[in-house]
Amino acid sequence: MAQTTSFTLNGKAVRVTADPGRMLVWVLRHNLGLTGTKVGCGAGLCGACTVLANGEPIFSCSTPLADVAGKSVLTIEGLSQGGTLHPVQRAFQEHNAVQCGYCTPGMILAAYALLKKKPRATRAEIMEQLEGNLCRCGAHVRILAAVEAAGKEMGGAL
Repeated sequence: MAQTTSFTLNGKAVRVTADPGRMLVWVLRHNLGLTGTKVGCGAGLCGACTVLANGEPIFSCSTPLADVAGKSVLTIEGLSQGGTLHPVQRAFQEHNAVQCGYCTPGMILAAYALLKKKPRATRAEIMEQLEGNLCRCGAHVRILAAVEAAGKEMGGAL
């Protein structure tokens, strides 16, 4: 049964009328037209669907709409500002950490969540943060280099 759920999406208040049990990824993609969030496994195991809820990474394929009521949700579409890429996005581009690109939105948001709290994150901390985000293309080394570079740009230079 459809209900209206209110939350903040990429800095703007939204109200969505949908089944509260509908998974957030489908609400984002179909109800709200934000297709940057990808559907990979559909079971919260690959990280392609990662978005941030109140600054924390969540798998939107296994998060019901009701769980984000009253929260702030950030998708890849909300990370850049005024057409300017965020340092994490720019670093992924500059380090060629985007191969097929399917995992990229989830990787970027998971990395952003870590670097926002800890721009001086160690490689081990970055690896731990990204553990739930899989890249089938094998760009892991470039992804780690991109996250390290973004951390430096975000104020983590030693």
